[in-house]
Amino acid sequence: MVKITISGFPGSGKTSVGKEIAKNFCCKFYSMGDLRGKMAVEKGMSLNEFNKLGESEFWTDGDVDLYQKKVGEVEDDFVMEGRLSYFFIPQSIKVFLKVDLREGAKRIFANQRDDEDEVFSEDEMVLAIEKRIESDKKRYEKYYKVNCYLESEYDIVVNSTNMSIKEVVDLICKKIGEKMDGRNS
Repeated sequence: MVKITISGFPGSGKTSVGKEIAKNFCCKFYSMGDLRGKMAVEKGMSLNEFNKLGESEFWTDGDVDLYQKKVGEVEDDFVMEGRLSYFFIPQSIKVFLKVDLREGAKRIFANQRDDEDEVFSEDEMVLAIEKRIESDKKRYEKYYKVNCYLESEYDIVVNSTNMSIKEVVDLICKKIGEKMDGRNS
């Protein structure tokens, strides 16, 4: 049985890495970022607008948070990507991905999604990421008294700035294997 949660900075590779780790462990993959993005699009909003609404409207986070908590209670063998997944699934192996802000902006800019504010340069993307991080911190402090960017909350911390997805996945899988071996000793 393995429950893995992945959090981290925008552009750090959480979703790409999470999908590959799920394949390696032959388990399901859940993306809370994708779920929130779909909710934003359904409301005719960008993700940044949806996050801003979430600073005063709890349901924008609360619905997703209840969902991930329930998955953590009733399912085994999954990888879940989400900024607060580690918090709602405390029995998981908690992974945090760091990335240099400019590198994260470069990655997101090259692969802009429908739920993102349209930006026209990497510099604009850096500003959009900074806004997203501040909104996350504000919402999560207000609703849960937690800072999802605090590395000490995680079992495994990896800086993906100068690494390929494969290198990040290989390193995390190795560290997860060590953690699982330690649990079984």
